[in-house]
Amino acid sequence: MNKITRAFISVLRQGSSSGGTNTLLGRQLSYRSDLSLDKLYPSARLQIYTPPPPPPGSANKFSGFIPMDRLEITYSRSSGPGGQHVNTVNTKVDVRFKVAQADWIPEQTRQKLLQVLANRITKEGYFYIKSDLTRSQQMNLADALEKLRSLIRSQETLAAAPPSEETLEKLRRRQERAARERLQVKRGRSQIKADRQGPGGIDL
Repeated sequence: MNKITRAFISVLRQGSSSGGTNTLLGRQLSYRSDLSLDKLYPSARLQIYTPPPPPPGSANKFSGFIPMDRLEITYSRSSGPGGQHVNTVNTKVDVRFKVAQADWIPEQTRQKLLQVLANRITKEGYFYIKSDLTRSQQMNLADALEKLRSLIRSQETLAAAPPSEETLEKLRRRQERAARERLQVKRGRSQIKADRQGPGGIDL
Protein backbone atom coordinates (compact mmCIF):
# COMPACT_ATOMS: atom_id res chain seq x y z
CA MET A 1 0.00 0.00 0.00
CA ASN A 2 1.56 3.29 -1.07
CA LYS A 3 1.63 6.57 0.80
CA ILE A 4 -1.25 8.17 -1.12
CA THR A 5 -3.57 5.25 -0.36
CA ARG A 6 -2.65 5.31 3.34
CA ALA A 7 -3.23 9.06 3.47
CA PHE A 8 -6.55 8.71 1.71
CA ILE A 9 -7.80 6.01 4.11
CA SER A 10 -6.66 7.97 7.15
CA VAL A 11 -8.40 11.13 5.92
CA LEU A 12 -11.63 9.23 5.32
CA ARG A 13 -11.50 7.76 8.82
CA GLN A 14 -10.88 11.17 10.39
CA GLY A 15 -13.65 12.74 8.34
CA SER A 16 -16.17 10.07 9.25
CA SER A 17 -15.39 10.47 12.94
CA SER A 18 -15.33 14.29 12.98
CA GLY A 19 -18.12 14.89 10.42
CA GLY A 20 -16.19 17.68 8.71
CA THR A 21 -15.08 18.14 5.10
CA ASN A 22 -12.23 15.98 3.86
CA THR A 23 -9.22 17.31 2.00
CA LEU A 24 -6.38 15.38 0.44
CA LEU A 25 -3.25 16.95 -1.05
CA GLY A 26 -4.87 20.35 -0.86
CA ARG A 27 -8.02 19.27 -2.70
CA GLN A 28 -11.49 18.88 -1.27
CA LEU A 29 -12.81 15.34 -1.56
CA SER A 30 -16.23 14.99 -3.22
CA TYR A 31 -18.13 12.72 -5.54
CA ARG A 32 -18.57 15.46 -8.16
CA SER A 33 -16.51 15.16 -11.31
CA ASP A 34 -14.06 17.82 -12.41
CA LEU A 35 -15.97 17.92 -15.71
CA SER A 36 -19.29 19.00 -14.16
CA LEU A 37 -21.00 22.04 -15.67
CA ASP A 38 -20.58 24.27 -12.63
CA LYS A 39 -16.83 23.73 -12.79
CA LEU A 40 -16.50 24.10 -16.55
CA TYR A 41 -18.71 27.21 -16.59
CA PRO A 42 -18.58 28.71 -13.10
CA SER A 43 -20.26 31.98 -14.11
CA ALA A 44 -23.03 30.42 -16.23
CA ARG A 45 -26.67 30.20 -15.18
CA LEU A 46 -27.76 26.58 -15.21
CA GLN A 47 -31.46 27.44 -15.20
CA ILE A 48 -34.02 28.07 -17.92
CA TYR A 49 -34.49 31.78 -18.47
CA THR A 50 -38.00 33.02 -19.15
CA PRO A 51 -38.02 36.57 -20.55
CA PRO A 52 -40.41 39.11 -19.06
CA PRO A 53 -43.64 39.91 -20.90
CA PRO A 54 -43.44 42.59 -23.60
CA PRO A 55 -44.38 46.18 -22.77
CA PRO A 56 -47.95 47.30 -23.50
CA GLY A 57 -48.71 48.80 -26.88
CA SER A 58 -47.72 45.82 -29.05
CA ALA A 59 -51.06 43.99 -28.94
CA ASN A 60 -51.45 43.93 -32.74
CA LYS A 61 -48.31 41.89 -33.40
CA PHE A 62 -46.91 38.76 -31.80
CA SER A 63 -43.72 39.60 -29.90
CA GLY A 64 -42.48 36.03 -29.51
CA PHE A 65 -43.20 35.91 -25.79
CA ILE A 66 -44.94 32.71 -24.66
CA PRO A 67 -46.05 32.57 -21.01
CA MET A 68 -45.01 29.17 -19.69
CA ASP A 69 -47.72 29.17 -17.03
CA ARG A 70 -50.37 29.21 -19.77
CA LEU A 71 -49.09 26.01 -21.36
CA GLU A 72 -49.59 22.41 -20.29
CA ILE A 73 -46.31 20.55 -20.76
CA THR A 74 -45.90 16.79 -20.39
CA TYR A 75 -42.90 14.55 -20.98
CA SER A 76 -42.78 10.97 -22.19
CA ARG A 77 -40.30 8.46 -23.51
CA SER A 78 -39.11 9.17 -26.99
CA SER A 79 -39.23 6.71 -29.86
CA GLY A 80 -36.64 5.98 -32.49
CA PRO A 81 -32.89 5.27 -32.28
CA GLY A 82 -30.91 6.08 -29.18
CA GLY A 83 -30.23 2.82 -27.39
CA GLN A 84 -31.12 2.35 -23.76
CA HIS A 85 -31.35 6.09 -23.24
CA VAL A 86 -34.68 6.11 -25.09
CA ASN A 87 -36.29 3.71 -22.66
CA THR A 88 -35.02 5.33 -19.45
CA VAL A 89 -35.42 9.11 -19.84
CA ASN A 90 -38.58 11.09 -20.65
CA THR A 91 -37.26 13.39 -23.37
CA LYS A 92 -40.28 13.68 -25.67
CA VAL A 93 -42.20 16.91 -25.10
CA ASP A 94 -45.93 17.48 -25.59
CA VAL A 95 -47.09 21.09 -25.36
CA ARG A 96 -50.77 21.90 -25.44
CA PHE A 97 -52.89 24.99 -24.89
CA LYS A 98 -56.35 26.30 -25.69
CA VAL A 99 -56.13 28.55 -28.72
CA ALA A 100 -59.40 30.35 -28.03
CA GLN A 101 -58.18 31.35 -24.55
CA ALA A 102 -54.62 32.31 -25.58
CA ASP A 103 -54.90 36.05 -24.95
CA TRP A 104 -51.11 36.38 -25.36
CA ILE A 105 -51.70 35.94 -29.11
CA PRO A 106 -53.15 38.97 -30.93
CA GLU A 107 -56.88 38.69 -31.52
CA GLN A 108 -56.70 38.81 -35.32
CA THR A 109 -53.94 36.21 -35.46
CA ARG A 110 -55.77 34.01 -32.96
CA GLN A 111 -58.90 33.97 -35.11
CA LYS A 112 -56.84 32.93 -38.14
CA LEU A 113 -55.23 30.15 -36.13
CA LEU A 114 -58.67 28.88 -35.15
CA GLN A 115 -59.59 28.65 -38.83
CA VAL A 116 -56.32 27.16 -40.07
CA LEU A 117 -56.02 24.64 -37.22
CA ALA A 118 -59.69 23.68 -37.12
CA ASN A 119 -58.93 20.05 -38.01
CA ARG A 120 -56.07 19.79 -35.51
CA ILE A 121 -57.80 21.28 -32.46
CA THR A 122 -59.45 18.76 -30.15
CA LYS A 123 -63.06 18.90 -29.01
CA GLU A 124 -61.87 20.42 -25.74
CA GLY A 125 -60.17 23.22 -27.68
CA TYR A 126 -56.57 22.06 -27.21
CA PHE A 127 -53.85 22.32 -29.82
CA TYR A 128 -50.86 19.97 -29.45
CA ILE A 129 -47.26 20.48 -30.45
CA LYS A 130 -44.80 17.60 -30.06
CA SER A 131 -41.03 17.37 -30.31
CA ASP A 132 -38.62 14.48 -29.96
CA LEU A 133 -35.89 15.97 -32.12
CA THR A 134 -33.06 15.39 -29.65
CA ARG A 135 -32.33 13.29 -26.57
CA SER A 136 -32.43 16.39 -24.38
CA GLN A 137 -35.66 17.31 -22.61
CA GLN A 138 -34.90 21.04 -22.51
CA MET A 139 -33.82 21.18 -26.16
CA ASN A 140 -37.01 19.43 -27.22
CA LEU A 141 -39.02 21.93 -25.19
CA ALA A 142 -37.19 24.78 -26.90
CA ASP A 143 -37.87 23.17 -30.29
CA ALA A 144 -41.59 22.85 -29.53
CA LEU A 145 -41.81 26.50 -28.47
CA GLU A 146 -39.99 27.58 -31.62
CA LYS A 147 -42.48 25.57 -33.71
CA LEU A 148 -45.28 27.45 -31.98
CA ARG A 149 -43.64 30.82 -32.63
CA SER A 150 -43.09 29.98 -36.30
CA LEU A 151 -46.73 28.92 -36.66
CA ILE A 152 -48.04 32.16 -35.15
CA ARG A 153 -45.68 34.35 -37.16
CA SER A 154 -46.56 32.55 -40.39
CA GLN A 155 -50.18 33.69 -40.00
CA GLU A 156 -49.07 37.26 -39.39
CA THR A 157 -46.83 37.15 -42.45
CA LEU A 158 -49.64 35.89 -44.63
CA ALA A 159 -51.88 38.69 -43.39
CA ALA A 160 -49.28 41.42 -43.95
CA ALA A 161 -47.92 40.41 -47.38
CA PRO A 162 -50.09 41.55 -50.34
CA PRO A 163 -50.39 39.23 -53.36
CA SER A 164 -47.70 39.69 -55.97
CA GLU A 165 -48.34 40.62 -59.61
CA GLU A 166 -47.45 37.10 -60.68
CA THR A 167 -50.05 35.67 -58.31
CA LEU A 168 -52.70 38.09 -59.56
CA GLU A 169 -51.89 37.17 -63.17
CA LYS A 170 -52.24 33.45 -62.38
CA LEU A 171 -55.60 34.08 -60.76
CA ARG A 172 -56.81 36.08 -63.76
CA ARG A 173 -55.76 33.36 -66.23
CA ARG A 174 -57.36 30.70 -64.09
CA GLN A 175 -60.66 32.60 -64.03
CA GLU A 176 -60.56 33.12 -67.82
CA ARG A 177 -59.86 29.43 -68.43
CA ALA A 178 -62.72 28.45 -66.13
CA ALA A 179 -65.07 30.81 -67.99
CA ARG A 180 -64.07 29.37 -71.39
CA GLU A 181 -64.57 25.81 -70.19
CA ARG A 182 -67.98 26.72 -68.77
CA LEU A 183 -69.09 28.28 -72.05
CA GLN A 184 -67.79 25.30 -74.01
CA VAL A 185 -69.77 22.88 -71.83
CA LYS A 186 -72.85 25.04 -72.23
CA ARG A 187 -72.56 25.07 -76.05
CA GLY A 188 -72.09 21.31 -76.08
CA ARG A 189 -75.28 20.76 -74.11
CA SER A 190 -77.21 23.13 -76.37
CA GLN A 191 -75.98 21.23 -79.44
CA ILE A 192 -77.07 17.91 -77.93
CA LYS A 193 -80.56 19.29 -77.30
CA ALA A 194 -80.71 20.65 -80.86
CA ASP A 195 -79.69 17.31 -82.34
CA ARG A 196 -82.49 15.56 -80.47
CA GLN A 197 -85.11 17.59 -82.34
CA GLY A 198 -85.97 16.40 -85.87
CA PRO A 199 -86.15 18.78 -88.88
CA GLY A 200 -89.45 20.65 -89.18
CA GLY A 201 -92.20 18.97 -91.29
CA ILE A 202 -90.37 15.64 -91.58
CA ASP A 203 -91.54 12.59 -89.65
CA LEU A 204 -88.74 10.43 -88.34
